[in-house]
Amino acid sequence: MGRQTYHVPFGAEPAKRTVKGSLIFYDSFEHISDEQLERAAELAVARAFSQLVLYPLHEATVKRLTGESASAFYKRDDRVHEWRRDQQIMRNVTVENWDGKRKKYTPLEAALRFMDEKYPSPLFLYLTADNANRFASFATFEEWIVKIRLVLDDTPQRLHPRLEKFRHRWDTVGELLAKEKPEDQPDTRPRKR
Repeated sequence: MGRQTYHVPFGAEPAKRTVKGSLIFYDSFEHISDEQLERAAELAVARAFSQLVLYPLHEATVKRLTGESASAFYKRDDRVHEWRRDQQIMRNVTVENWDGKRKKYTPLEAALRFMDEKYPSPLFLYLTADNANRFASFATFEEWIVKIRLVLDDTPQRLHPRLEKFRHRWDTVGELLAKEKPEDQPDTRPRKR
């Protein structure tokens, strides 16, 4: 294999990346409203994520995770696809149906490994308050919380002790929308003259 030579003009700097990472909305989408989906898309645009991934759960996964029954996967998947087609907020919205293809219970850890391999890093996992508490109760939570960040729809009324311990690794949607974008903040570093 031959080498290629590149000529770069003196003083040229690489282009600054304007988008980063993936925001993954992990939910059954049984009780998620269009307003919540729009809020997630607005967050993805405001924080310059490269894409928003909607990850609907198979009914077996919902049953094991929450103990509640859910409507058929294809109905919830169709609703999410319909919202994706109709929304005008973000261009790069993906509906991941890997859980539906498996047609059985998929542990959260397996889903996170799959998404870590498939989507650009860093990963931000968008969860409802209840699902965040459930995730914090898993034995592998501490292993995953250092690899991903959590975005919670709202602050849980009762925080799991592990969520309290790793408070620096998660934010609510309201907190993130209130923060300035990193490139909008003034540069306070001293300049050489």
